Amino acid sequence: MSADAVTFEFVRTTREFFPQLQRWLREPHVARFWNHDTADADIERDFGGSVDGTEPCEDFLVLRDGLPFGFIQRYRIADYPEDLALLTALVEIPPGSISIDYYVGDPQHTGHGLGTAMISAFVAKCRADLPDATAIVVPVVVPNRASWRALEKAGFRRVGEGYLPPDNPIDDGAHYISRLDLDEGRPIQPESPAR
Repeated sequence: MSADAVTFEFVRTTREFFPQLQRWLREPHVARFWNHDTADADIERDFGGSVDGTEPCEDFLVLRDGLPFGFIQRYRIADYPEDLALLTALVEIPPGSISIDYYVGDPQHTGHGLGTAMISAFVAKCRADLPDATAIVVPVVVPNRASWRALEKAGFRRVGEGYLPPDNPIDDGAHYISRLDLDEGRPIQPESPAR
């Protein structure tokens, strides 16, 4: 089956999914760029707020053919003022912009275009769910070639680069910043007839 024919389901994360996230975050290909503490308390600290609605982001377990495949989250950049300030110093951030973070969980699913397909499907979901969102702006550390290439293949364009604090201290902080304008590809709403 080609990556173009794959369909994904995005299920809001609940605590029952935490062991799955924990396993994936320990996978070397995920750990390299997420650099996440994975003790039970760390998973609760970093993902519990989305479940409870106390953190202004939405986390999703990604299913492919009904089976856990990956993770993706979205958030409005303006809800994180420090991130907004850092990004605005490098590129234009249109009002209403969101950002996403993501990974493919199991290494056997990497390198086949499925990450790109997942991102494309999630962009369509964002267009449908968030009609007031204007753009998706995503910083990716330069060594994570698979991630920024997946964004490019999903229709994002590189709009800048520069230093942002890295998730993993082995990186120097050089990031590429990619953007996809959500108005592109959104159906045009007919104007109301004049009275």
